[in-house]
Amino acid sequence: MDLGLQGRVIAVTGAASGFGKAIVEFLSAQGADLHVADRDVSGLARLTATYPSIRATTVDLADRSAAARWIAAVESATGGSIGVLVNNAGGSLGQVAQDPVEVSDADWDAILAINLTAVFALCRAVIPGMRKAGGGRIINIGSRASQHASLAGVQAYTAAKHAIAGLTRQLAADLGPSGITVNCVAPALVRTNPQRDAQWDRYGEAGQQAMLNRIALRRLGTADDIAHAVGFLASDLASYVTGVILPVDGGVS
Repeated sequence: MDLGLQGRVIAVTGAASGFGKAIVEFLSAQGADLHVADRDVSGLARLTATYPSIRATTVDLADRSAAARWIAAVESATGGSIGVLVNNAGGSLGQVAQDPVEVSDADWDAILAINLTAVFALCRAVIPGMRKAGGGRIINIGSRASQHASLAGVQAYTAAKHAIAGLTRQLAADLGPSGITVNCVAPALVRTNPQRDAQWDRYGEAGQQAMLNRIALRRLGTADDIAHAVGFLASDLASYVTGVILPVDGGVS
């Protein structure tokens, strides 16, 4: 299906693997003009080897100044505004569940820096260009943990993803008069990396089956499922959709 994204300037963070890679692959097939960022140098190299038209930048988005400079560089390279910003970078950074009293300041701060503060910094940087252009799309990647306790049990991750839901709703209200839509895609558990594989394995056969039984479609989601939702929200088909937290979870919500 042609979503009308041919030539549209789209910036995607956390593009080297997982959801980000699937989003880039799907949007590339739609003909988008893709500009991507990640701190994974080798992952970006593999991505651009497969998709040489993509412009990739290695950047630590937890550095707010670096995040803003990347947005400015994309606008400079394209000679205009960014049409769609996909805030995908984030995750639990390899942290595992622990008693709240054992959580260090450094671990808490690291997760909020990339999952929340970086998202705001990128939105703040992209808004002036979108306003000048008369509109745009911001798509945040949240989680089922945006509205529930996280299955992984990492408190900072759950707090950040809940905050992303609130930020999405607030920015949608703030930016609607400028023609900018702001939405959030909220996946459930998807096996996109070794950490999620290990989480799945810890449930054991009985636990895995119990989880699948709570999902209406009786299967885990895939990264492609998330990419397809992002493609819809990026397209003109979603021109009247804003402030939405879209669960992409097979009916477990």
